[in-house]
Amino acid sequence: MATTATATEVQVTNLVNYTLVKLHVGMGLFFFIIVALMGFLYSLQLDGIYPFPGIEFLSPGRVRMIHTAGAAYGFLVNMFTGLLYWAVPRFTGYKVFDEKYLGMFMFIGLQAAVLITVVAILFLGQADNVEWGETPWWIDPVIVAWLLLHAVQFGTPILKASQRAPLYVSGWYIAAMLVWTPLVVFMGNFIPRFWSAGSGAGAVQSTFIHDLVGLYVTPVAWGLMYYFVPVIMKKPMWSHGLSLLGFWGLAFFYPMNGVHHFLWSPIPMFAQYSAVFATVAIEFAVTSVLINFMMTLRGSAEVLKYNVPLRYMYTGAIFYWITCFQCAFHVTLTFQKVIHFTDWVTGHAHLIMFGTFGMWVLGMAEYVWPRLFGKETMYSKGMSEGAYWLLTIGVIAMFVDLTAAGLVEGFDWIGLNPWIDSVNFAKPFWYFRSVAGIMMITGLLMYAMNFYKTATAGKGLEAQLRNA
Repeated sequence: MATTATATEVQVTNLVNYTLVKLHVGMGLFFFIIVALMGFLYSLQLDGIYPFPGIEFLSPGRVRMIHTAGAAYGFLVNMFTGLLYWAVPRFTGYKVFDEKYLGMFMFIGLQAAVLITVVAILFLGQADNVEWGETPWWIDPVIVAWLLLHAVQFGTPILKASQRAPLYVSGWYIAAMLVWTPLVVFMGNFIPRFWSAGSGAGAVQSTFIHDLVGLYVTPVAWGLMYYFVPVIMKKPMWSHGLSLLGFWGLAFFYPMNGVHHFLWSPIPMFAQYSAVFATVAIEFAVTSVLINFMMTLRGSAEVLKYNVPLRYMYTGAIFYWITCFQCAFHVTLTFQKVIHFTDWVTGHAHLIMFGTFGMWVLGMAEYVWPRLFGKETMYSKGMSEGAYWLLTIGVIAMFVDLTAAGLVEGFDWIGLNPWIDSVNFAKPFWYFRSVAGIMMITGLLMYAMNFYKTATAGKGLEAQLRNA
């Protein structure tokens, strides 16, 4: 049995290109640090202590674009791609289409697109005025082409596996993402520029903003969670039926979500009502997915005490439900009168993108990283714990702080008080947001240091101390 197990492990290992996983995850973590620093730098402008006043290429507006675009393409796309290189061959039993040439070409192309975007924004002042779509329009065709190659690279093993046996749930989500994402990016970056205008273009762009979250980030993240959670816990998911419900709920309801960012706008009311309905409906799909994860944990919750990667994942799942529960109220016309354009929206965005998807990929990466170097654990358990708690407490503090700031701002505006009053009321919250940002950056640097030491040290810290 031992011989068979070893042979199986070698066979699975040979399916995975460790170099591509290391490169993408490493660059994703690097860009995440840059993104966090840019976000903190931008927060200083609201605190009135911006360190680079009058320097055009470091103006707050350009820095913020680096923060958002870098989070999307530098951090999340790199992380997800690296984790796909690990997971897809393992649950399909087949290698990706071409790891040697296409894999390296895609890696270099992604980093080039991110760096060119940074240069274009900072030094040329060229960017599209769409959140998550700040890349200059002349780079967008390259991104769409990359996404098509991305679909070929990971779609090939999924297609082969589907012809052999029923496809595992991770394959459903990832396959859907491979189809949806190029369509969403094309729609959001080309239709408003060349074929639509006015409020119609706004509706399309708002759909793009949310569909990039819901039809790229969400399905790939859920797909990877459905792979990593059972692997780490060494038990199957609780319910196949809930897997089906979550997938089809996402497919049917998420595409209509985007317009909820433009309630009380000139966009036709039927589109606004559709967005409100779809957003509330998608919360049921999200709840079904989270119930599935929580019931899988039932009877094994003690594992969260010592398994930090799994703790990241379940912390992110809790944040996910909080965010979506909040969103169900957030999108109603009544709530929108109060909180639209306030810091409430910023807090909501940070909890979903960092608190949920960021925590998920950090947990997955921490599970995968030592295994890429022939180790079972990270270099330091202490640094793992410290990074987790700094990041968790930091994002909670930022979310609560910005939610409170949004309510203060919204009710002040409704009261028709002078605009400057809302600014003065918000300043204490902005100071606290910067403090929370420092906590999160400290945790992220500790996390990155642990990754570096794991990759370069001969053995884990605990083993060194034991041998000494």
